[in-house]
Amino acid sequence: MLQQDSNDDTEDVSLFDAEEETTNRSKKSKIRHPVASFFHLFFRVSAIVVYLLCELFSTSFIACMVTIILLLSCDFWAVKNVTGRLMVGLRWWNHVDEDGKSHWVFEARKASSPESKTVSEAESRIFWLGLITCPVLWVIFAFSALFSFRIKWLAVVIMGVVLQGANLYGYIRCKVGNKKNLTSMATSYLGKQFLRQNLEEEQTS
Repeated sequence: MLQQDSNDDTEDVSLFDAEEETTNRSKKSKIRHPVASFFHLFFRVSAIVVYLLCELFSTSFIACMVTIILLLSCDFWAVKNVTGRLMVGLRWWNHVDEDGKSHWVFEARKASSPESKTVSEAESRIFWLGLITCPVLWVIFAFSALFSFRIKWLAVVIMGVVLQGANLYGYIRCKVGNKKNLTSMATSYLGKQFLRQNLEEEQTS
């Protein structure tokens, strides 16, 4: 009877460990901050939708412009101060020291911290997809407005490029590191491409 009880205890522990591993995997693939994920996309997507459809529903350029700039401003604040910190553990800001000098700080959560181990992969994909796709769309809108001579919309589109491009640049700096790391990564990538091209040419010749 005692031997049977000890075997049961061993089985219970192994089942518990397996259940804990399954729970950890599901947490990584699960959206842990649904409100932050929603607002990470809501303001920037809404600004694009209003830009594309406002002339169909309103003839007032001022009303459309104010609405788009308001949405872009809310998006800039939310992404910079809230969603980046919650969804991917990154943040950037500016502070002025005692000498009056301005310093930009680009910070990433340490990989050894307990919070970084529970970062959701789904949230990370949502964050970077929204962060990269929307500024690219605003750049396309800028060229479209320029070549179609919609000059009055150009200022609005440039505002979208600047505000969302600033967040994209800031979070890339947080992810990659300082300028030296960014430069070394670019140099390493170009070196690898050059070496690969030379090897291919030698193989073909």
